[in-house]
Amino acid sequence: MKQQLIECVPNFSEGNDMSVIQQITSEIEGVEGVKLLDVDPGKATNRTVVTFVGTPQEVIAAAVRAARKAAELIDMRQHHGEHPRFGAIDVCPLIPVANITMEETVLHAHELARRLGDEVGLTIYCYEHAARTQGRRNLALVREGEYEGLEDRLGSPDWKPDFGPATFSPSSGATAVGARDFLVAYNVNLNTTSTRRANAIAFDVREKGRKKREGNPLTGPVVKDDKGEDVWNPGSLKSVKAIGWFIKEYGIAQISMNLTHLGVTPVHVAFDEVCEKARQRGIRVTGSELVGLIPLQAMLDAGRFFLRKQQRSTGVSDAELIKIAVKSLGLSDLYPFKPDEKIIEYAMADRSEERLIDMTLADFTHETASESAAPGGGSISAAVGALGAALATMVANLSAHKKGWDDRWEEFSSWAEKGKRFHDELLALVDEDTQAFNKVMDVFAMPRDTEAQKAEKKHAMEEATKYAMDVPFRVMQSTYDSMEVIKAMADNGNPSSASDAGVGALCARTAVLGAYLNIKTNAAGLEDKKFADDMLAKGEEIETKAISLEREILAIVNRQIAN
Repeated sequence: MKQQLIECVPNFSEGNDMSVIQQITSEIEGVEGVKLLDVDPGKATNRTVVTFVGTPQEVIAAAVRAARKAAELIDMRQHHGEHPRFGAIDVCPLIPVANITMEETVLHAHELARRLGDEVGLTIYCYEHAARTQGRRNLALVREGEYEGLEDRLGSPDWKPDFGPATFSPSSGATAVGARDFLVAYNVNLNTTSTRRANAIAFDVREKGRKKREGNPLTGPVVKDDKGEDVWNPGSLKSVKAIGWFIKEYGIAQISMNLTHLGVTPVHVAFDEVCEKARQRGIRVTGSELVGLIPLQAMLDAGRFFLRKQQRSTGVSDAELIKIAVKSLGLSDLYPFKPDEKIIEYAMADRSEERLIDMTLADFTHETASESAAPGGGSISAAVGALGAALATMVANLSAHKKGWDDRWEEFSSWAEKGKRFHDELLALVDEDTQAFNKVMDVFAMPRDTEAQKAEKKHAMEEATKYAMDVPFRVMQSTYDSMEVIKAMADNGNPSSASDAGVGALCARTAVLGAYLNIKTNAAGLEDKKFADDMLAKGEEIETKAISLEREILAIVNRQIAN
């Protein structure tokens, strides 16, 4: 299962005393697996915005530790600043980043809110997606009256906190815990120095738009509604805030945007729309700039978007998709774009241990041939399966690019994407199979001096063995599923590459049979016979179908070669 990542962006009501800020952020850095991405103190606001990322439980632990320290060090009775606030830890939103839904993030936000109330003693209100009542979705309403009005508000039954004490704490105030969408700070570079022209483009695209005027759109009187309030002409992009400004450092004007919901307006859509609006005003876009980090999926989506515009296959590697995105968006216009630093999942990656799939082919082969028992047949089966799926993906990509087949590029792009999904899954299983083997080895090292230790070791061995069977089963299933792509490419792909599809089928058969050998080996030592028998039966079924499908594919390939 892919690692779930969430981002936490707590705002602390202290922006001047760096010793206080340092003590708070040290608590975050003290949680293993959490990465502190940014600390942004503001003197005028007397507020510090902190950003960190990790798995949900790690992030929650770090947020609780940081909040406890902030509650010790910050006294709201002494706080003054320009930004609205009602607590020492004013807001603490969680944001889904990778492999996690908003619904799951909301559950984690509620867990965080409960722990902040129970363990730190904070008064907690939940807002945005985490709101427990509709009237508390809007943060501005939750924080209305700010710290100075909080004591009176707590006296109202309508404003009973969601978690924590309903009594006023003069020093810590209250905290808003939320779940919200990921926000990307994104700037588009223009070939002009005019802030006014940049602002005009920003007003064209931002959701809020510009004020509607009578007659002259620039100088005419503002149109009012029946209530005497200004009427606005909305811009072309939903969930986008934007303004134009001049950057002295680079000598250019930019459109500075906050993309508040990437599912509504992703980066590539915002970029293309600004390009069009700029063109209409005689201005050219020269590139763009990401401020802070961006989820991997947003970059992959951008790469696919620009490949589709070229009518090219999107079933290419993640590295190639990112390269296309960077080039198309001009992300290296002002300074080099570094994926390892700017993409959240890459910045979070643990590079302390080299993965098998990161080795050169020669190193992987030599490592397999060494005295250690892993990597062994299981990892090799996954690797061979990945190669089989990769060959099918190659045929799909070549077919999408074949001269005279231009009207079929989408058909083959779809097959290539499917093939890529399978070979990515199988590559991950190369390392996971070795991890499963190591778990079994770790159990052997457990003590068994007492009856309790013996029972614990016995249970641990059962669980480790089941895991060591589950991984090769997933290799079997994913490899067999990839044979659909192999067959389609043998039958309908570029005829010149039919033999490549045939080799892919041979690889797939080998991977399935090899992984099944692993299942049978581990089943022999399992006490849970029902689990073992079930896995053996399902494995045998997949093996039989894979052998039959390989014969079909090779028959097709041989016909293609004969023609």
